[in-house]
Amino acid sequence: MKKLSVLFAAVMMLMTVGVAKAQKVASMDYEAVLAAMPETKKMTTDLDTFSKTKGDELNKQAEAFQKEVQAYQAEGAKMTEAQRTAKESELQKKQQNLQQLQQTAQQDLASRRDAAVKPIIEKLNNAVNKVAKANGFDFIIDATALIYKGGPDATPLVKKELGL
Repeated sequence: MKKLSVLFAAVMMLMTVGVAKAQKVASMDYEAVLAAMPETKKMTTDLDTFSKTKGDELNKQAEAFQKEVQAYQAEGAKMTEAQRTAKESELQKKQQNLQQLQQTAQQDLASRRDAAVKPIIEKLNNAVNKVAKANGFDFIIDATALIYKGGPDATPLVKKELGL
C-alpha cells in the first residue's frame, strides 16, 4: 500500500511538471504600451485642460473670498456686534461653499477620468488577448511585476496589434 501511494505521488509530480512546461508564458510592459497609445495621450491632455479650467475658476473664487476676509479684518473693528456676527456667518457660508465646489470638481475630474480610461483599457486588453491567442501564449504577465524575466516579451507584438 505504501509503495502504491509513493508511486501515485511520483506520477502526479511528473504530470504536474509536464503540464507546467507545456504552458507558454510571455511578459509585457503594460504601462509602457498604455502610455504609448494616442488615446491615452489625448485623454491626458483633455483631463489636464479640464483640471486647469476648473482650477482657475476655483482660484478666482478663492481670491475673491480672501479679499472679502481681508476687508472684514480691516473693517471688523468698526462694525457693531450684530454686523460682525452676520459678516462672519456670511464668510463661513462662502468658505463652506468654496470647499464644496473643490470637492465637486475633484469628483467630476475622477469620474471623467474613469469614463475616459475604460474604453482605452478595453482596447488594450483586446489587443493583448488577440496577441496571446495568435502566438499561443497561455499567460501574458505584466513585466513590472516580475523579479526575473527570461521568457518572450509580448510588448512589441501588442504594440503592433494596436498600430503603435
